[in-house]
Amino acid sequence: MKQATTKEKNNIKTKLPERKWYLVDASGKVLGRLATRIATLLMGKSKVDWQPHLDKGDYVIVINAKDVAVTGTKEENKMYYRYSGYPGGLREEKLKSLRQRKPQDIIYHAVKGMLPGTRLGRSMLKKLYVYEGENQPHEAQKAEKLEV
Repeated sequence: MKQATTKEKNNIKTKLPERKWYLVDASGKVLGRLATRIATLLMGKSKVDWQPHLDKGDYVIVINAKDVAVTGTKEENKMYYRYSGYPGGLREEKLKSLRQRKPQDIIYHAVKGMLPGTRLGRSMLKKLYVYEGENQPHEAQKAEKLEV
């Protein structure tokens, strides 16, 4: 009989991952294409030593969230839902009104849907910073401008 062999994992965990800071300007960019690029950076999938069970992603700062573009009739028809947990507690809001009230939530929600729904995904999402306008408090990090 042949012995069963175990699959070895190539776990490169000898040092902490080197994380970069990226600055993304969302003005005029299509929401879905922007969100996929941001999610890839947060997961660290563009890195050589990427592993699905480790968080090796980079930090991403998004500015001008109020100017993100959507295609088609999504501005009037796309709905965002949230549920309080109580009977009758389902709230719905159109993208147009959410853009006026809290525009950073549009990008945050799109990126959140592209990350894993596990503890690992939640830790990746903590590295995303979305701001409504040009101003952002992360000047000291010297973020690299990224064209999307």
